[in-house]
Amino acid sequence: MVLNYLWAAFFLIAFAIALFQLIVFRDVEIFQKLVTSTFDNAKLGFEISLGLTGVMTLWLGLMKVGERGGIIAIFSRLVAPFFNRLFPEIPKNHPVFGSILMNFSANMLGLDNAATPLGLKAMKEMQELNPIKERASNAQIMFLVLNTSGLTIIPISIMVFRAQLGAADPSDIFIPILLATFFSTTVGLIAVALYQRINLFNPVILAYIGTLMLLIVGLIYYFSTISQEQVSVISQVASNVILFSIIISFVGLALIRKVNVYEAFIEGAKEGFSVAITIIPYLVAILVAIGVFRTSGALDMIVDGIGYLIALTGVNTDFVPALPVAFMKPLSGSGARGLMVEAMTTYGVDSFVGRMASVFQGSTETTFYVLAVYFGSVGIKRSRYALTCGLLADLAGAIAAIFIAYLFFH
Repeated sequence: MVLNYLWAAFFLIAFAIALFQLIVFRDVEIFQKLVTSTFDNAKLGFEISLGLTGVMTLWLGLMKVGERGGIIAIFSRLVAPFFNRLFPEIPKNHPVFGSILMNFSANMLGLDNAATPLGLKAMKEMQELNPIKERASNAQIMFLVLNTSGLTIIPISIMVFRAQLGAADPSDIFIPILLATFFSTTVGLIAVALYQRINLFNPVILAYIGTLMLLIVGLIYYFSTISQEQVSVISQVASNVILFSIIISFVGLALIRKVNVYEAFIEGAKEGFSVAITIIPYLVAILVAIGVFRTSGALDMIVDGIGYLIALTGVNTDFVPALPVAFMKPLSGSGARGLMVEAMTTYGVDSFVGRMASVFQGSTETTFYVLAVYFGSVGIKRSRYALTCGLLADLAGAIAAIFIAYLFFH
């Protein structure tokens, strides 16, 4: 219901602002720009879905090999004690836990292309357990919010952009992004747990979260002891080695258990095309709404208004030029990426604004995109409190990003 009103609000606000610009500022091209943006974003939505077809076919095929070979069941047992408490509606040792773990792992490694098909598979498996098909289950909401909170250990794509733009130290945003996403994930987890009355002080949950925190602290300490060039190289190499090792483990164990890996891959891969086609209407709907909202100038007005209010308080406003990235990220990943690059080229890749924009880009996920694609792929129309919790996590990540960026770079 929230998404319904918000989607309509994007169009109504865009129309009101465009009408104001036409009457007051005599901007006779504004409505032409709005209409053009609807066509451009409709095309973009289709192209994204088409682009997902190949990678979804690949990963759904590999996941079927993993299921037949038993590696997914092994992954499920490793995280079962933790996931059984976070997802109490899912039966113990259910195969979906393996898909959830794989999705989270790909996200943490910054491997978006692998994370999306794995997430869609997990959502489909949870939908099979969902008693009310048009209404998001508690398990699906927990999964989506943790997904959109975007805990990132290795932000590869952001470091690559910084390197391409000539940053003296492309990986200097590594620790700030890791810390900011840790705060956003924590807030997202707490928000959903409060709605679902999950006891986060359970000894098993605390043990798993404590272990993850020790791992993060250990990574921060290790990367702080080596050169920044080594950080960049190790980050890129490690993530891809881990990913390909997972693929080999899928195929290897399946061969050991005498599974016909080729036939299993084909069987799973056939699902990729149908899923990609299913999400087109949902993706086009959200991208067109976001496009007209941005084209109308509404986003710029919000940023300028916040900057003005912050200036009145006497607080330092050096971060304000990077705020468009924070506002755009929950709406559109590609849009936020473009704004990040624009900020780095305008103010300098190693400027405070350039670094702030990079931390904003890595601090949260594309909440509206993920919600539209994941829920749309299984036909869910009632998202309940998923969007509220997802946006709370985004807000926490953005606020944490500001404080952390000032601590590290200002």
